[in-house]
Amino acid sequence: MGRGRLLYVPFWAAYAFLYLPIAVLVVMSFNSGDSAYTLDGFSLKWYGELAADERIRDGLVNTLIVATGSTAIATVLGTMLAVGLARHTRSKTLDAVALMPAVLPDLVLAIGLLVFYGVIQLTLGLYSVVLAHGLFAMAFVAAVVRTRLAGADTSLEEASRDLGAGPVATFMRITLPQLVPGIVAGALLAFTLSLDEFVIAYFTIGNSEQTLPIVIYSMIRFGVTPKINALAAILLLVSFTAVIAGQRLTRIGESRAQD
Repeated sequence: MGRGRLLYVPFWAAYAFLYLPIAVLVVMSFNSGDSAYTLDGFSLKWYGELAADERIRDGLVNTLIVATGSTAIATVLGTMLAVGLARHTRSKTLDAVALMPAVLPDLVLAIGLLVFYGVIQLTLGLYSVVLAHGLFAMAFVAAVVRTRLAGADTSLEEASRDLGAGPVATFMRITLPQLVPGIVAGALLAFTLSLDEFVIAYFTIGNSEQTLPIVIYSMIRFGVTPKINALAAILLLVSFTAVIAGQRLTRIGESRAQD
């Protein structure tokens, strides 16, 4: 084996370390037995039991509400933040502050939000999680949209202003259409992040309602079952689909910008 091929050994070993547990989880979700660790045969019964579990259904509904609301907030504010930083206020300090929620440990952000909600006397519930997830995902949306802005043609904006169009008309007719692939990619990323985010939701939701990750956490405290594997497999499918769709849209936007 040549030296060039030896370089692929750690590469594939890293991929195996990352994705082999996921593959095992998906396979075990089709287990016909009651054990989460021994494959007795293949069956779809655990997926059927998921649909019949009221607690999981309620958690899924709450998660979709939170993910949809926080995605809307993060997409609008993240896009405005990206445009402001890239076109109007260029500052490395502001760039660092804007991206801080993305790099801060989830635990620190969750405790900070919990303290802030206490100071303003905000009752915890789904809306508090929506606001928290919106803040968390906003930084990721801003980063994705800024990447798209870097490849946008600024000459079109300059021509629009030279022809007498105001800032709002220029943004709506010139800038925004160029940003659509990046905005959609950022929205999909925000939705995926909110869908399986646990720490921030756990600290900011209160005791009356639960999102799906919190439901899963409460279930695995008594042991992992094939039902948990089936639920995790579905979440993986949704997350992978959203991420791949976001990457595809980003590439389409980049190829159109180059053309």
